[in-house]
Amino acid sequence: MDSDTALNDLGEDRVYEASDNSVRRRYPRPSDANHRREFTLPQADRGKDAWLFLAGCFMVEALIWGFPFSFGVFQEYYSTHEPFCSKPSGIAVIGTSSTGIMYLSCPILFAFFKRWPHIRRSCTMIGLTINAVAIIAASFATQVSHLILTQGILYAIGGVLVYCPTIVFLDEWFVRRKGLAFGLMWAGTGVSGIVLPFVMSGLLSRFSFKTTLRAYAVGLVVIALPLLCFVRPRLPLAQTSLQRQLDLGFLRTSAFWIPQSCNIVQGLGYFIPNIYMPTYAKSQGMTGTEGTLMLALVNMGVVFGAIWAGALTDRMHVSSVMAISSIGAALAVFVFWGLAVSLPMLCTFSLLYGLTAGGFSAVYSGIVQSVKRKYTTADSGMVFGFLAAGRGIGAVASGPLSEALLHLQSWKGEARFGYGTGYGGLMVFTGVTAAAGGSSWIARRIGWT
Repeated sequence: MDSDTALNDLGEDRVYEASDNSVRRRYPRPSDANHRREFTLPQADRGKDAWLFLAGCFMVEALIWGFPFSFGVFQEYYSTHEPFCSKPSGIAVIGTSSTGIMYLSCPILFAFFKRWPHIRRSCTMIGLTINAVAIIAASFATQVSHLILTQGILYAIGGVLVYCPTIVFLDEWFVRRKGLAFGLMWAGTGVSGIVLPFVMSGLLSRFSFKTTLRAYAVGLVVIALPLLCFVRPRLPLAQTSLQRQLDLGFLRTSAFWIPQSCNIVQGLGYFIPNIYMPTYAKSQGMTGTEGTLMLALVNMGVVFGAIWAGALTDRMHVSSVMAISSIGAALAVFVFWGLAVSLPMLCTFSLLYGLTAGGFSAVYSGIVQSVKRKYTTADSGMVFGFLAAGRGIGAVASGPLSEALLHLQSWKGEARFGYGTGYGGLMVFTGVTAAAGGSSWIARRIGWT
């Protein structure tokens, strides 16, 4: 990516122009003071400041996204404990509404940041406060609808306010290694997904959901607040910023809509194993610890999946990376989940699914670059925001869809292996949507993109 792209991707007029490893002057030097300030900006792609920023993003990602991605533990608890188990309808919606709304809100937040860029950093603090309030409010819930409003919707509002500024800032800090940087940041979700399920399961089994949620709210603030000091912009805003009209012309291009369609379809099934693995394990006579282990293994796979997919996106066409991720995920579902009859096979599925499907969202930086090659005036932030929104459509829809499929109890007692457990419909749906996520590779071969 060239230096102009690094500056103008997010639609803001900046004082300076970024090169790959330093900052150079774009306009005639107005004064010696400006000349000195020009060379005090930190380097892109390398240096202490860049890596401290990425470490902060990693931890923010882990804390904000790790909580809803560990919802499978809460799903199992709420389904078996009062006051929620007597009327369990809608429990799956809690987790999917949280992740889905965070994704869906991204285009709105990016548009706001383009119009009012000075509010970006303050939004992280406001969002963290809302997250803590949402979790504490959820601890007072007495019915599922209360949890949907607090642990689901309100938490999502706070989460997206923390998350979106990190995406904007990361685009400034990393130019050549953008794909790798996004992959490392998104690996934070997987790391927290390894640890949090065991922590939450232990707290829920020893205490109540009220104590567990309140403890996490306190921990979230204590850990995240100092880390937000490192999550800051690299480039200063211009003293007088000329606002440019938002250009959404890329929405009319096949270069955007073909990968976006794959993204939406893949998202419809992607979240199902995260939601149902602990519940599925319990239905097969396994212990709660074994169910938590499978959820942790999915997230462990996500750590490495996000990194490999992000790194490959810097080296090969994004449609090829999407195809590798999709084919691998589909095989994991149909073979290791569908044919599973033992704990080792389910553990193998969990790890392989996280490793393959978990790398899919790490290709977003590659899709953005592919769109910008076809539509050069596209704003990177808005492209990313709409991709995230596409993911959100899948996340929100997967909650009621998965409940409906599970209610059907497809092939229960008729098919063999996992397909005959009542979860067969979920397995087939997850596998088919995973495979469809790689269709952009076929479209590129045909010449549609």
